[in-house]
Amino acid sequence: MALLKDFKEFAMRGNVIDMAVGVVIGAAFGKIISSLVDDIIMPLVGVVTGGINFTDYKFVIQQAVIDGQTQEVLKPEVTMNWGSWVQTVVDFLIVAFCIFIAIKGINQLKRKQEEAPAPAQEPTKEEVLLTEIRDLLKERK
Repeated sequence: MALLKDFKEFAMRGNVIDMAVGVVIGAAFGKIISSLVDDIIMPLVGVVTGGINFTDYKFVIQQAVIDGQTQEVLKPEVTMNWGSWVQTVVDFLIVAFCIFIAIKGINQLKRKQEEAPAPAQEPTKEEVLLTEIRDLLKERK
């Protein structure tokens, strides 16, 4: 029971819950960025490069072994899929850039909030009384 209580205290700390929310939002953000790359950016890159699809590029290390009569693949080819790697690098760069832009925007909003003057507050009764006492003491001198 003590272990369960300790785990509950650990899980209910603000940092753990904040981290969990961050992981979930990060996963969703990753899906959005992957869709942006796959569905919008890479087709444009393909048009610019003459229809090249990077994920199709590979180095064949060992050819597939195919049965001559049945055309059945006995041993699949061994490849180094460098095009998929290029795609992954492009994904990473776009995700990193989007995160950079998001953090930069958040930091600008924070700076604006810090720079904004605090609204003037009405002085408390004690402050008003102290101000009056100070003014009276100044008049006596």
